[in-house]
Amino acid sequence: MLEAQFPDEDAPSARALDEERPVTAAAVLPGGRAAQAVAAPLLAYGRRYGVLLALRAGGSFSAQETATAHHLARLTATRLAHARRHAAVQRTAMDLQRALLAEPGRPHPNLELATRYLPSGSSALVGGDWFETVRLHYGRTLLVMGDVMGHGLDAAVDMNAYRSHLRYVASTDLPPHRVLRQLDAAVAGEESRRPATCLLARVDPARGIAAFASAGHLPPAVIGPDGAAGLVDVPVGPPLGTGVGGYELVTRALTPEETLLMFTDGLIERRGEDIDASLSRLARMRLSVGAGVEQLLDEVLLRLDGLHAEDDVAVLAARIRHHPGTEAAGPVESCGRQGP
Repeated sequence: MLEAQFPDEDAPSARALDEERPVTAAAVLPGGRAAQAVAAPLLAYGRRYGVLLALRAGGSFSAQETATAHHLARLTATRLAHARRHAAVQRTAMDLQRALLAEPGRPHPNLELATRYLPSGSSALVGGDWFETVRLHYGRTLLVMGDVMGHGLDAAVDMNAYRSHLRYVASTDLPPHRVLRQLDAAVAGEESRRPATCLLARVDPARGIAAFASAGHLPPAVIGPDGAAGLVDVPVGPPLGTGVGGYELVTRALTPEETLLMFTDGLIERRGEDIDASLSRLARMRLSVGAGVEQLLDEVLLRLDGLHAEDDVAVLAARIRHHPGTEAAGPVESCGRQGP
């Protein structure tokens, strides 16, 4: 490392910071060679980030060169300020999202649950992906998967607002399609909120039924006891926040041998690929037989390369807890729909 000595008591870098302007000074390089130094403070938005120091042996800096060094220092300080602000916003958004997703509401004890949230490895920003569970009466649980459009702190804040609205509406124990209708109407009145997709699944273990409703979200999948995955045909209504409404309810039998899988688009979507092809890749999967929900979820992420997804990934796996000696209430239609 080249170290210059300055005849003056104060180094030009310290003077430049104190005076907040470029400073030139004579310097002596190792070996006794005479040189000149110019120091320009790195100042931006009233904050000091350091000093740009340039040395020239056997010559001096012209006024134009000194001005150029000063201009370069200002640009550098501005970039540093923007980078630090960006990093601070990213940390805030990530901390907010981790706090919100770390402990979703407790499902009923008769339901096994596993969740994962994976920020995108290709983006420095956090998205609005989220999941939630709401414990209802009579042993039922409402499972929620949502995705607010956009990234960054605003998306994370809107995600929190959707989650709060959802908890309030769900506490009234309405069917999923009516929960979406009320949530859509409530959020549509807040013009600053970004639209969001949302999938609801109300699981009733005692009856062996799952009831679904979707607001622009991708369909869930059910993994059978043989490890084969199949998509559930859920009518897709408009995203939340549009005020349009029009959500439908569809029911399906769900046994303790089956695992319900809900996810955001980051799990399956690939750049340049049609969404139907992405969903087909999921439906073609054959997973390990007899695996628990945690192991099954890890295998899904591994098989679909969730760790290297191009977007954030939120995914939830749920399974009715098997109680020996109990049977479902009776046969249920595999697909029944209800309108508004």
